[in-house]
Amino acid sequence: MKKFNFTKLSEKLPSTVPFVGPETQERVNNKLFAARLGANENVFGPSPLAIGAMKKEAEKIWMYGDPENHDLKLQLAKKHAVQSENIVVGEGIDGLLGYLCRLFIEPGDRVVSSLGAYPTFNFHVAGYGGHLDTVPYVNDYEDPESLVEKARETNAKLCYMANPDNPMGTWNSGEKIEKAINKIPDGCLFVLDEAYVEFAPQGTAPNIEIDNKKVIRFRTFSKAYGMAGARVGYAICHNELALAFNKIRNHFGMSRVSQAGALAALDDKPHLLQTIDNVNASKNRIYDIAKTNNLKAIPSATNFVAIDCGGGQERAVRIMKGLISNGIFVRMPFVEPQNRCIRISAGKPEDLDLLEQVLPKVLSKI
Repeated sequence: MKKFNFTKLSEKLPSTVPFVGPETQERVNNKLFAARLGANENVFGPSPLAIGAMKKEAEKIWMYGDPENHDLKLQLAKKHAVQSENIVVGEGIDGLLGYLCRLFIEPGDRVVSSLGAYPTFNFHVAGYGGHLDTVPYVNDYEDPESLVEKARETNAKLCYMANPDNPMGTWNSGEKIEKAINKIPDGCLFVLDEAYVEFAPQGTAPNIEIDNKKVIRFRTFSKAYGMAGARVGYAICHNELALAFNKIRNHFGMSRVSQAGALAALDDKPHLLQTIDNVNASKNRIYDIAKTNNLKAIPSATNFVAIDCGGGQERAVRIMKGLISNGIFVRMPFVEPQNRCIRISAGKPEDLDLLEQVLPKVLSKI
């Protein structure tokens, strides 16, 4: 065989990943980061109950996980006051977005998102040959009205929005999201990514009837529950859509260790509330550090803060690289005008002590 017989679609795609991992940068720089504040991980960690459950379940790792995710689906259904038939469990929201695109997108199908929004969704759309149409942010907010209008204009099959938003941390009210969903045209599915909703103010999550076929909501254990490495995400949707995932999902994609950890995490509400308090305290300190250094922190409903660096992309890149070279892993948005910012995840006090020391030194050299 002279060459691999790839599909025509895959041959046209670039060999890229949505994000460069901190481990990659550590290998390139031949040193570990002193503070890991770039991937929006929950540095405060998972519930001790979850850790204990995962350790116990590790002894049974020779067995596959339950392909139906039965127990976890039951508890998630109870949490959201729906039936287990309305829940889909998968390998993080990223994995579930891939399955969603596999279900809906064929080459040439139109999809709508915000320009500069979460790039992994775009990655999956491209992987199935979809055509992505974008609308701009409005004052650093995703604009649900513009998204719906673009979906109507392009006859889109999917319309994606994160609330709260990544990468800016801003959020829309649940009422505004409800109005947008009600206006979604027939034949289009509103894809609502709520990865950070546990950190958001009351009223951010919309009230949506479970029999509404116009929307699918995604949640995760990666953020507030501190289990990013376990890869546990789930969707809440109409039972017909949930059933359709069984046609194409990896039925053994969820390890039994991850399932056990997620189940235990749901039982530890005090730990979740403590984590939210820790994140809020950390964000307040990041706001203060930004203000002290004459930078503008954008109010956030997530576990990270976008900081306006007071210039365009070039200045933000230099600040980001300066922090990275001094052992602090951070990231920044990719697209103008959001790329005037860097993005700093909530950290422990010692992480922010280092940020407080290093940031002025970086700024003094720019």
